[in-house]
Amino acid sequence: MDEADILSGYFAATRTRYDDCTGPILLIQDTTEFFYQRANTSAIGITKSVNSGRDKGGRWRHHTVCGMLMHSSLAVTVEGLPLGLAAVKFWTRKKFKGTTQLKKKVNPTRVPIEKKEGVRWLDNLRQSIERLGQPERCIHIGDRESDIYELYCLTQELGAHFLVRACVDRLAGDGGHTIATEMEETSVKGLHYIDVRNDKGETTKAALEIKFKRIAVLPPIGKQNRYPALDLTVIHASERGAPRGRTH
Repeated sequence: MDEADILSGYFAATRTRYDDCTGPILLIQDTTEFFYQRANTSAIGITKSVNSGRDKGGRWRHHTVCGMLMHSSLAVTVEGLPLGLAAVKFWTRKKFKGTTQLKKKVNPTRVPIEKKEGVRWLDNLRQSIERLGQPERCIHIGDRESDIYELYCLTQELGAHFLVRACVDRLAGDGGHTIATEMEETSVKGLHYIDVRNDKGETTKAALEIKFKRIAVLPPIGKQNRYPALDLTVIHASERGAPRGRTH
């Protein structure tokens, strides 16, 4: 028996709950790491190499973490009711490559997404849509790590939607400027108030200035022959009068 057999009934239950409700569904993706203490790491796998501080000679020590990673897509209604997982991917890492060293040899933006670990975001989205159906109801939700141009193209290809926290200031319009430049010239459309809790547990109100604009966003330069420009709605939120020391 493998993981697909174990999870098949669970995915079927998620689909039943999905069919029983109406309206848009949020597909929230993220990665979880599981750590284990094992003398034989090959029995489970390894996830990463971490800094263990300096030894008596002042040299940095590193040790390999034993465990596995799980990338999951949780289906949730807009009211906050979890319906269950729509896709799960498990994996471990056999070896580690320093990002800094890698960038000296190749521009990461020119590496096909299929050869990157980040392809898991696309795989989960595709599997979720296949299992749930009605892609027009599905909205992918992801953090900065899912700011992947190929993901945006796939979402539109499948007929679904996405809301992602941007990490890259992409080229926009005719390619002579970026998204940030256009948003700087966009007027504030309104205020949105949220509760912010500090490290002491104290809650205060924060006023967010909201801007939004439909922008023609271009793919990375190295991939412009593979992917088209996309018309995307960019939303920008910044706190008005943020107090000194605010960390988030």
